Amino acid sequence: MNTVSIAASDADAVAVAVDEVDRGLVHALQIDGRAPFRTVAEVLGVSENTVARRYRRLRSAGVLRVVGVVNGVLLGSTSWTLRIQCTPDAAGAIAGALAARSDTSFVYLLSGGTEISCNVQTPSAAERDALLLHKLPRTSRVTAVSAHLLLRATALPNDWAGSARLSVEQVDRLRPAPPSPGDGPVVLDDQDRAMLKILLRDGRAGYTELAAAVGGADSTAKRRLDALRRAGVLTYAVDIAPAALGFPTEARLWMSVRPSKLSDAAHELAGHPEVSFAAMTTGPSNLVAAVNCRSADDLCRYLTERVAALDAVRSLETAPVIRTLKRTGSCLPAAR
Repeated sequence: MNTVSIAASDADAVAVAVDEVDRGLVHALQIDGRAPFRTVAEVLGVSENTVARRYRRLRSAGVLRVVGVVNGVLLGSTSWTLRIQCTPDAAGAIAGALAARSDTSFVYLLSGGTEISCNVQTPSAAERDALLLHKLPRTSRVTAVSAHLLLRATALPNDWAGSARLSVEQVDRLRPAPPSPGDGPVVLDDQDRAMLKILLRDGRAGYTELAAAVGGADSTAKRRLDALRRAGVLTYAVDIAPAALGFPTEARLWMSVRPSKLSDAAHELAGHPEVSFAAMTTGPSNLVAAVNCRSADDLCRYLTERVAALDAVRSLETAPVIRTLKRTGSCLPAAR
């Protein structure tokens, strides 16, 4: 059992013990964030009341939440990963402003607090240019900005091996039907956007609450959200600090890889249990990754043994995460 201290608000800190039942619940929700508690209970071999109580406890403590995530690429957006260098006195405020934007995710302060890393989805070239060419460069305390187009992800947070606890058979009982995207971008209407805004805060919000927000029926809300999920536009992700699962040392990696070996290296990296995100990108650093380790020593071993064994990697930059302002979903109640 791990006991973790996580800031639940600006004024409070709570110690939360995470045991094997909690870990099984986390893994189950990573497979299907809206799985009925009854189904999760059957898979875990505990009572439905136990699952509901554990979920409420972890969520109210700020350790865990399920969020509805929109795949902007299927709506015509493009995804970028940004590296922003700032003066030390401004990095926190700039990172906070980025985290408050609806189009950003995974906003971190890195290294000595002078670098920000984040992902952004831009629905149009105009909005991309407004952020990358105008808003950020006009801030005098931003000293450098590099933007890399995300070409293809080979590892995503919900598939991270560090949170895995269930057997193959248990996973199969929980896994939802795979998405089947259509031939063109999906078009959202105002009702869709209103429901997705609620799901961004609470991915397990009930259909009654969602329907009330748009003045419709529960069945209509369920039908539309099920359609968006089948299309791959809507997914449900678990937002949890890796430290809660025993991995307090996080880092971002940027690698320069020979183009002829880029795809192979990206897929091999995705197989490392330390890696929770990996993607091929544009730019001189054409492979980016997020890694979670149990200690600085474990990170050192990972870099000098696992990454060093990838012959196609020509150069590597590493930056430890010192503060998380946002993962997936909306801003965190407090940095942790």
